Amino acid sequence: MKWLKPFTLSILLPVFLAGCQSISTTSSGAIGVDREQRMFTLLSEQQVNTMAADAYKDALSKGRKDSKLNKNTVQVQKLRRIGKKLSAQVGIYRNDALGWNWQINLIESEQLNAYCMPGGKIMFYSGIINKLKLNDDEIAAIMGHEMAHALREHSREAMSRAYALQLSKDVAGALFGINVNNQLTDTVINYGLTLPNSRTNEAEADLIGLELMARAGYNPDAAVTLWQKMSKESKQQPPEFMSTHPSHDTRITGLRANITKVQPLYKAALKQ
Repeated sequence: MKWLKPFTLSILLPVFLAGCQSISTTSSGAIGVDREQRMFTLLSEQQVNTMAADAYKDALSKGRKDSKLNKNTVQVQKLRRIGKKLSAQVGIYRNDALGWNWQINLIESEQLNAYCMPGGKIMFYSGIINKLKLNDDEIAAIMGHEMAHALREHSREAMSRAYALQLSKDVAGALFGINVNNQLTDTVINYGLTLPNSRTNEAEADLIGLELMARAGYNPDAAVTLWQKMSKESKQQPPEFMSTHPSHDTRITGLRANITKVQPLYKAALKQ
Protein backbone atom coordinates (compact mmCIF):
# COMPACT_ATOMS: atom_id res chain seq x y z
CA MET A 1 0.00 0.00 0.00
CA LYS A 2 3.01 2.33 -0.26
CA TRP A 3 1.50 3.78 -3.43
CA LEU A 4 -1.40 5.21 -1.43
CA LYS A 5 0.51 8.09 0.17
CA PRO A 6 1.72 9.87 -3.00
CA PHE A 7 -1.59 9.12 -4.68
CA THR A 8 -3.71 10.66 -1.95
CA LEU A 9 -1.40 13.64 -1.59
CA SER A 10 -1.61 14.27 -5.32
CA ILE A 11 -5.38 14.51 -4.92
CA LEU A 12 -5.33 16.42 -1.64
CA LEU A 13 -3.06 19.22 -2.81
CA PRO A 14 -5.34 20.50 -5.58
CA VAL A 15 -8.36 20.10 -3.30
CA PHE A 16 -6.68 22.28 -0.69
CA LEU A 17 -5.44 24.85 -3.18
CA ALA A 18 -8.90 25.12 -4.70
CA GLY A 19 -10.29 25.74 -1.23
CA CYS A 20 -7.92 28.63 -0.49
CA GLN A 21 -7.84 32.16 -1.76
CA SER A 22 -5.52 35.12 -1.34
CA ILE A 23 -7.35 38.18 -0.07
CA SER A 24 -6.72 41.55 1.48
CA THR A 25 -9.04 41.88 4.44
CA THR A 26 -8.31 45.58 4.83
CA SER A 27 -7.03 48.52 2.85
CA SER A 28 -3.43 49.50 3.54
CA GLY A 29 -4.30 52.73 5.34
CA ALA A 30 -1.73 55.50 5.74
CA ILE A 31 0.53 53.13 7.62
CA GLY A 32 0.88 50.74 4.66
CA VAL A 33 -0.25 47.29 5.82
CA ASP A 34 -0.83 45.43 2.56
CA ARG A 35 0.10 41.76 3.06
CA GLU A 36 -2.20 39.34 1.24
CA GLN A 37 -3.66 36.61 3.43
CA ARG A 38 -4.53 33.00 2.63
CA MET A 39 -8.06 32.07 3.70
CA PHE A 40 -9.88 28.76 3.45
CA THR A 41 -13.04 29.41 1.46
CA LEU A 42 -15.15 26.92 3.45
CA LEU A 43 -14.40 28.96 6.56
CA SER A 44 -16.45 32.11 6.12
CA GLU A 45 -16.14 35.34 8.02
CA GLN A 46 -19.72 34.94 9.22
CA GLN A 47 -19.04 31.48 10.62
CA VAL A 48 -16.05 32.74 12.56
CA ASN A 49 -17.90 35.80 13.85
CA THR A 50 -20.87 33.71 14.99
CA MET A 51 -18.70 31.27 16.89
CA ALA A 52 -16.70 34.11 18.41
CA ALA A 53 -19.90 35.80 19.54
CA ASP A 54 -20.96 32.58 21.26
CA ALA A 55 -17.60 32.32 23.03
CA TYR A 56 -17.89 35.97 24.08
CA LYS A 57 -21.34 35.35 25.53
CA ASP A 58 -19.90 32.47 27.54
CA ALA A 59 -17.18 34.77 28.90
CA LEU A 60 -19.78 37.36 29.87
CA SER A 61 -21.95 34.72 31.56
CA LYS A 62 -19.00 33.45 33.56
CA GLY A 63 -18.11 37.00 34.55
CA ARG A 64 -21.63 37.61 35.80
CA LYS A 65 -21.71 34.29 37.65
CA ASP A 66 -18.42 35.11 39.37
CA SER A 67 -19.58 38.69 40.07
CA LYS A 68 -16.59 40.07 38.18
CA LEU A 69 -18.23 41.67 35.15
CA ASN A 70 -18.24 45.47 34.81
CA LYS A 71 -17.84 46.12 38.54
CA ASN A 72 -15.96 49.39 38.10
CA THR A 73 -18.46 51.59 36.27
CA VAL A 74 -15.97 54.45 35.90
CA GLN A 75 -13.49 52.24 34.07
CA VAL A 76 -16.22 50.66 31.96
CA GLN A 77 -17.47 54.06 30.86
CA LYS A 78 -13.91 55.13 30.04
CA LEU A 79 -13.28 52.01 27.97
CA ARG A 80 -16.52 52.43 26.06
CA ARG A 81 -15.83 56.11 25.42
CA ILE A 82 -12.40 55.28 24.01
CA GLY A 83 -13.82 52.37 22.05
CA LYS A 84 -16.48 54.56 20.46
CA LYS A 85 -13.84 56.97 19.19
CA LEU A 86 -11.66 54.18 17.85
CA SER A 87 -14.47 52.23 16.17
CA ALA A 88 -15.52 55.42 14.37
CA GLN A 89 -12.19 55.27 12.52
CA VAL A 90 -12.23 51.65 11.32
CA GLY A 91 -13.76 52.59 7.96
CA ILE A 92 -10.32 53.68 6.75
CA TYR A 93 -9.35 50.01 6.81
CA ARG A 94 -12.68 48.34 6.03
CA ASN A 95 -16.00 50.09 5.61
CA ASP A 96 -18.13 47.12 6.69
CA ALA A 97 -16.57 47.23 10.17
CA LEU A 98 -18.40 50.49 10.81
CA GLY A 99 -21.55 48.36 11.03
CA TRP A 100 -20.13 45.73 13.37
CA ASN A 101 -21.78 45.28 16.75
CA TRP A 102 -18.79 46.51 18.72
CA GLN A 103 -18.97 45.58 22.39
CA ILE A 104 -16.64 46.43 25.27
CA ASN A 105 -16.73 44.87 28.72
CA LEU A 106 -14.46 44.66 31.75
CA ILE A 107 -13.54 41.68 33.90
CA GLU A 108 -12.21 42.21 37.42
CA SER A 109 -8.99 40.23 37.40
CA GLU A 110 -5.31 40.64 38.24
CA GLN A 111 -4.40 39.37 34.77
CA LEU A 112 -2.63 41.72 32.40
CA ASN A 113 -4.88 40.90 29.50
CA ALA A 114 -7.16 42.29 26.82
CA TYR A 115 -8.54 40.91 23.58
CA CYS A 116 -10.88 41.61 20.68
CA MET A 117 -12.70 38.65 19.20
CA PRO A 118 -13.72 38.46 15.53
CA GLY A 119 -16.60 40.80 14.81
CA GLY A 120 -15.58 43.39 17.39
CA LYS A 121 -16.15 41.79 20.81
CA ILE A 122 -13.66 43.44 23.19
CA MET A 123 -12.74 42.38 26.72
CA PHE A 124 -10.40 44.20 29.08
CA TYR A 125 -9.10 42.86 32.38
CA SER A 126 -8.84 45.37 35.21
CA GLY A 127 -5.31 44.24 36.04
CA ILE A 128 -3.83 45.66 32.87
CA ILE A 129 -5.34 49.06 33.61
CA ASN A 130 -4.55 49.15 37.32
CA LYS A 131 -1.11 47.54 37.48
CA LEU A 132 0.26 49.53 34.56
CA LYS A 133 -1.54 52.73 35.61
CA LEU A 134 -2.68 53.31 32.06
CA ASN A 135 -3.85 56.69 30.86
CA ASP A 136 -6.48 57.10 28.13
CA ASP A 137 -3.88 57.24 25.34
CA GLU A 138 -2.24 54.02 26.50
CA ILE A 139 -5.61 52.28 26.79
CA ALA A 140 -6.33 53.43 23.23
CA ALA A 141 -3.02 51.89 22.12
CA ILE A 142 -4.02 48.50 23.55
CA MET A 143 -7.57 48.69 22.26
CA GLY A 144 -6.52 49.82 18.80
CA HIS A 145 -4.04 46.94 18.64
CA GLU A 146 -6.68 44.38 19.59
CA MET A 147 -9.27 45.86 17.22
CA ALA A 148 -6.70 45.56 14.44
CA HIS A 149 -6.58 41.79 14.93
CA ALA A 150 -10.32 41.65 14.28
CA LEU A 151 -10.16 43.99 11.28
CA ARG A 152 -7.43 41.88 9.68
CA GLU A 153 -9.29 38.66 10.54
CA HIS A 154 -6.16 37.20 12.05
CA SER A 155 -8.24 34.54 13.81
CA ARG A 156 -9.75 33.29 10.55
CA GLU A 157 -6.31 33.33 8.98
CA ALA A 158 -4.93 31.18 11.81
CA MET A 159 -7.91 28.85 11.57
CA SER A 160 -7.38 28.50 7.83
CA ARG A 161 -3.87 27.27 8.53
CA ALA A 162 -5.21 24.88 11.15
CA TYR A 163 -7.87 23.63 8.78
CA ALA A 164 -5.22 22.95 6.15
CA LEU A 165 -3.27 20.98 8.73
CA GLN A 166 -6.36 18.96 9.58
CA LEU A 167 -6.87 18.17 5.91
CA SER A 168 -3.33 16.92 5.61
CA LYS A 169 -3.79 14.71 8.67
CA ASP A 170 -7.13 13.28 7.64
CA VAL A 171 -7.06 12.54 3.93
CA ALA A 172 -10.16 10.42 4.04
CA GLY A 173 -12.12 13.19 5.70
CA ALA A 174 -10.85 15.73 3.20
CA LEU A 175 -11.79 13.61 0.21
CA PHE A 176 -15.09 12.17 1.36
CA GLY A 177 -16.50 14.78 3.74
CA ILE A 178 -15.68 16.47 7.04
CA ASN A 179 -18.07 17.23 9.89
CA VAL A 180 -17.70 20.94 9.22
CA ASN A 181 -19.61 22.30 12.20
CA ASN A 182 -17.74 20.27 14.81
CA GLN A 183 -14.44 20.73 13.04
CA LEU A 184 -14.74 24.48 12.76
CA THR A 185 -15.94 24.91 16.33
CA ASP A 186 -12.89 23.09 17.65
CA THR A 187 -10.65 25.05 15.33
CA VAL A 188 -12.04 28.42 16.44
CA ILE A 189 -11.52 27.68 20.11
CA ASN A 190 -8.09 26.11 19.77
CA TYR A 191 -6.53 28.24 17.04
CA GLY A 192 -8.56 31.39 16.57
CA LEU A 193 -9.62 32.48 20.03
CA THR A 194 -7.11 31.10 22.50
CA LEU A 195 -3.70 30.68 20.88
CA PRO A 196 -1.40 33.70 20.53
CA ASN A 197 -1.03 35.49 17.23
CA SER A 198 2.06 35.17 15.06
CA ARG A 199 4.73 37.83 15.14
CA THR A 200 3.70 38.97 11.67
CA ASN A 201 0.14 39.47 12.85
CA GLU A 202 1.33 41.24 15.97
CA ALA A 203 3.41 43.66 13.92
CA GLU A 204 0.40 44.40 11.70
CA ALA A 205 -1.82 44.98 14.72
CA ASP A 206 0.74 47.37 16.19
CA LEU A 207 0.79 49.49 13.04
CA ILE A 208 -2.95 49.50 12.39
CA GLY A 209 -3.64 50.22 16.06
CA LEU A 210 -1.20 53.12 15.89
CA GLU A 211 -3.13 54.66 13.01
CA LEU A 212 -6.52 54.07 14.62
CA MET A 213 -5.52 55.78 17.85
CA ALA A 214 -3.98 58.73 16.01
CA ARG A 215 -7.08 59.23 13.87
CA ALA A 216 -9.22 59.06 17.02
CA GLY A 217 -7.20 61.84 18.65
CA TYR A 218 -5.01 59.77 20.97
CA ASN A 219 -1.31 60.52 21.14
CA PRO A 220 0.57 57.81 19.18
CA ASP A 221 3.62 58.35 21.39
CA ALA A 222 1.62 56.57 24.09
CA ALA A 223 2.09 53.30 22.19
CA VAL A 224 5.77 53.53 23.09
CA THR A 225 5.21 54.39 26.76
CA LEU A 226 2.72 51.52 26.95
CA TRP A 227 5.26 48.95 25.82
CA GLN A 228 7.92 50.46 28.03
CA LYS A 229 5.57 49.79 30.95
CA MET A 230 4.92 46.30 29.60
CA SER A 231 8.65 45.68 29.41
CA LYS A 232 9.16 46.70 33.02
CA GLU A 233 6.23 44.62 34.23
CA SER A 234 7.08 41.55 32.18
CA LYS A 235 10.39 41.19 33.99
CA GLN A 236 8.27 40.11 36.94
CA GLN A 237 5.20 38.59 35.26
CA PRO A 238 4.82 38.31 31.46
CA PRO A 239 1.36 39.49 30.38
CA GLU A 240 -0.74 36.55 29.21
CA PHE A 241 -1.47 37.99 25.76
CA MET A 242 2.22 38.62 25.06
CA SER A 243 3.42 35.02 25.26
CA THR A 244 4.78 34.83 21.70
CA HIS A 245 4.82 38.50 20.86
CA PRO A 246 7.87 40.29 19.47
CA SER A 247 10.48 41.45 21.97
CA HIS A 248 9.72 44.76 23.60
CA ASP A 249 12.74 46.44 22.02
CA THR A 250 11.75 45.22 18.56
CA ARG A 251 8.18 46.36 19.07
CA ILE A 252 9.14 49.80 20.39
CA THR A 253 11.61 50.30 17.54
CA GLY A 254 8.90 49.45 14.99
CA LEU A 255 6.40 51.81 16.58
CA ARG A 256 8.86 54.70 16.77
CA ALA A 257 9.76 54.22 13.12
CA ASN A 258 6.12 54.64 12.11
CA ILE A 259 4.88 57.35 14.47
CA THR A 260 5.93 60.03 11.99
CA LYS A 261 3.47 58.55 9.48
CA VAL A 262 0.51 59.09 11.80
CA GLN A 263 1.49 62.32 13.57
CA PRO A 264 -0.30 64.45 10.91
CA LEU A 265 -3.44 62.35 11.48
CA TYR A 266 -3.22 62.94 15.23
CA LYS A 267 -2.75 66.68 14.80
CA ALA A 268 -5.69 66.83 12.39
CA ALA A 269 -7.90 64.94 14.86
CA LEU A 270 -7.06 67.44 17.62
CA LYS A 271 -8.33 70.29 15.42
CA GLN A 272 -11.73 68.69 14.88
